[in-house]
Amino acid sequence: YRARLADMNLKILLFGAAAEAAKNRDLSYSVGQDITVGELIEILRRDYPPLDSLQLLSAVNQEYAEAERRLNDGDEVALFTPVSGG
Repeated sequence: YRARLADMNLKILLFGAAAEAAKNRDLSYSVGQDITVGELIEILRRDYPPLDSLQLLSAVNQEYAEAERRLNDGDEVALFTPVSGG
């Protein structure tokens, strides 16, 4: 018997083209424990197919985060597209 790990609740903020693609700026997700930013992005790409065409950068709790970053219950994950400037 393997106990099911409790779900984690995440707040997801979408900015710019990511918000436009998902037609949403704020999402709440309940996911299984031991998930990475990259795995969360794959879930979002599945749930919101227009995100699939975008390169997404991420921040967790207002700090830039790589795809390998593990998430914790209550984390705030921001997703946005790269910004170029001159």
